[in-house]
Amino acid sequence: MPHPYENLPEDRFWRSAVAERDALDITGLWKPKLRISHRTRIVTAGSCFAQHFAKALVARRYRWQDHEPGPPGLTPAQRLDYHYGTFSFRTGNIYTPRMLRQWLTWALTDTPVPAEVWGREGRVYDPFRPGVEPGGFHSATEMAASRQDTLAAIRSAVTGAQVFVFTLGLTEAWADRTTGVEYAVCPGTIAGTFDPKRHLFVNHGFAALLADMQAVLQLLQATNPRIRLLLTVSPVPLTATASGQHVLLATSHSKSMLRAVAPELTATEGLVDYFPSYEIITHPAYRGRFYAPNLRSVLPEGVDHVMRSFFQDQEAAFGPQRGSAPVDIAAPPPPPDPAEPELSEAEELRCEEEILAAFAPVPHA
Repeated sequence: MPHPYENLPEDRFWRSAVAERDALDITGLWKPKLRISHRTRIVTAGSCFAQHFAKALVARRYRWQDHEPGPPGLTPAQRLDYHYGTFSFRTGNIYTPRMLRQWLTWALTDTPVPAEVWGREGRVYDPFRPGVEPGGFHSATEMAASRQDTLAAIRSAVTGAQVFVFTLGLTEAWADRTTGVEYAVCPGTIAGTFDPKRHLFVNHGFAALLADMQAVLQLLQATNPRIRLLLTVSPVPLTATASGQHVLLATSHSKSMLRAVAPELTATEGLVDYFPSYEIITHPAYRGRFYAPNLRSVLPEGVDHVMRSFFQDQEAAFGPQRGSAPVDIAAPPPPPDPAEPELSEAEELRCEEEILAAFAPVPHA
């Protein structure tokens, strides 16, 4: 009787699937269970790498939904600075499952947002999206009104979406010791004041991450029973860690936890899938070719290869797309005016976590 390994396809063996191939020829990593077509209404949220995903969808005329496009007349640079068009709503980066759970709870239930505000140089900042308003708000009232716009945009996005793409970024965060509410960044970095008696470092483990993502799925489906969740894990390492570990080990720990949660959800939930952008960028088979010299930033070639793999695997599973994308009422903004200077890849991303790099000491020789 033949044993189970005798008739396996070549992509089940390391030598034929990886070692004897050029890394760019490694194919079929994803066997998608969710079909995503030009007509699929898609919303995106998450860490910095999720910004690439949205731009790639727009470039290929997929129905990426922007539910908080911002006022008319802004230049491309202003739109980026104020976090318009970065994600499907103006939350800034959502790094952890707990942060996503918080935002969905505030937007989709009667749970109020905590009244806390941060200050800096006479201006007011939102503790849960401190980077969206350069220079801060004039008042707490203005900040609260702006946040209500974002909560309304989240409700609209979830209600109308067919696929919600979330990029898992971090396990480390800072929270209020009393309320447990989680902040976007450590208090005192972008704004606010750090208080060790009030502010608590947390590093979510597998059980907490899984519970948060299960709660996220329940919140999404309570509002939109047919919504599907596509997970990715950001390949971008931590800028800094407060865990007490070397940042390299802390990065491996965080990404391993997130990477373990994703297939657990995929295996147990029929409307959840995982796309392996993390492996495509970070795996040793690719020999680091997709990272910039700082070993953190993902090069445009890496983003392009990730998205080519995404669309190729979709086509392999479901066949080629037919027709072109329809005109969408929530279409992305028009291309920038030719008079506007083109933005570089680094300039195009807005990542609150990057502020931590400013506090790094000069390395010893």
